[in-house]
Amino acid sequence: MKVQLEAAGGDKRATVENLFQLYVHDFTDFWTERRAELGEDGRFPPYPPLAAYWSEPGAEPFLIRADGQVAGFVLIDGHGHSGLPTDFNMGEFFVARHYRREGVGQDAALQALRARPGQWEIAVARRNLGAQAFWRRIAATVAPQVEELDRDDERWNGLILRLVVA
Repeated sequence: MKVQLEAAGGDKRATVENLFQLYVHDFTDFWTERRAELGEDGRFPPYPPLAAYWSEPGAEPFLIRADGQVAGFVLIDGHGHSGLPTDFNMGEFFVARHYRREGVGQDAALQALRARPGQWEIAVARRNLGAQAFWRRIAATVAPQVEELDRDDERWNGLILRLVVA
C-alpha cells in the first residue's frame, strides 16, 4: 500500500476536523472519566487547540493517504509535554480503524519523523497501551537512543518519548 502525507492546508481543514470526530470517539476508550458529551447534532464539541494547526508558525497539519484514499492525519507542532526543549512534537496522530495493522500508521509516522531532523517528543496517554508499543517501535527505528519519561502532572499523564532524529 502506498502511504503519503499530504499537507492539509486551509482547503483540507474540514477533512481533518471531520476525522477528529473519529479520533475523539476512539480516544474515549482511554479516558478515566467522560470529558465531552455529544451535542444535539451528534458530534463531539470542537477541540479548541485544533485551530492552531492552521495559524501557528511551525505547526503542520497533514492528511494520511493510503493508495490515494484519506486514511488519517498527522498534526505536528513544537509544544512538547515535558517542559524540556523540543523542536517537534507529535501533537495528534490518527489512522482510521480499517487501515490499522496494514503498515499505514508506521509508514506515515516514519515519513513525518524522518523528514524533520531534530529533538522530538511523542506523548502517549497512560491507558493507550497499544499506542505506547507502536510509538516505542517507531522511535527505536529512527533514533539510536530514546528517553522515556513517565509524567503525571498538569502537563501530561502518561508516557513521553524523547528522541533525536538525525
